[in-house]
Amino acid sequence: MNTLTLPQIKIRNLHQSGIPDLRASIDSDILFKNSDVVFILHKGEQYSLRRTRNGKLILNK
Repeated sequence: MNTLTLPQIKIRNLHQSGIPDLRASIDSDILFKNSDVVFILHKGEQYSLRRTRNGKLILNK
């Protein structure tokens, strides 16, 4: 499983100070660069985020 580090993520929103807002939007093209499924670990549980053929997103546990 590949892990993205902060420099690999395009952060769209910056505070006026130039410090990235970590709540900012992440372009889905970055997440789904190599696949239509991304695995997310949240509080010890694994979730899958899938991009459908219609461009919708589905999150499953």
